[in-house]
Amino acid sequence: MARSKHDTFTMLEYEKKHIADGAKYIAGVDEVGRGPLAGPVVVASVIMPLNDEDIIQGVNDSKKVSEKNREVLFDKIKEKAIAYRIEWADEKIIDEINILQATKRCMTNAINSLDVAPDIVLIDAVNPDCKYHVEAIIKGDAKSYSIACASILAKVARDRYMREIDEKYPEYGFKDNKGYGSAKHIEALKTVGPCPIHRKSFIKHFVNE
Repeated sequence: MARSKHDTFTMLEYEKKHIADGAKYIAGVDEVGRGPLAGPVVVASVIMPLNDEDIIQGVNDSKKVSEKNREVLFDKIKEKAIAYRIEWADEKIIDEINILQATKRCMTNAINSLDVAPDIVLIDAVNPDCKYHVEAIIKGDAKSYSIACASILAKVARDRYMREIDEKYPEYGFKDNKGYGSAKHIEALKTVGPCPIHRKSFIKHFVNE
């Protein structure tokens, strides 16, 4: 059977290396939402089966997958996963300890609370404290199948939340911008002011308090 233009099997280099070294369970970890002005940062960790017949075609860096396809893949990944975890840090935590520390805390919790202990953790760039061996991979969500699966879980979970919160605060356009600093969002900040899910440490340049 012909494969799609993006061949997910090409994203297994890191996984194959660790399997050859004796690893059985490989966790992928990624975050979404470090840059927005509003809403949480979300981290997902996931251990996927890595037999050829279990690989989910279409998995890629979540930014390279359409919203419609991400939703489909989200359900497939959860269904196939050996174990997964999704952790959040809301705007209050981000303002209290800063975005990097909030992200690292989420990553640590997402890894350490997996129901199955990983032999190795593949993670996109950041190197958090955890009780397992970690390999940080620059732009890992585009290079590793396991990290890409985690990126889709985190992205869809966060996007769903931002669409829900848009119903409560529609003036900021959260369903479209997901909390990032779009022109509509920044204009609303200047004219309406912030809402409870805004990160105060991120918006001080846009509002007068």
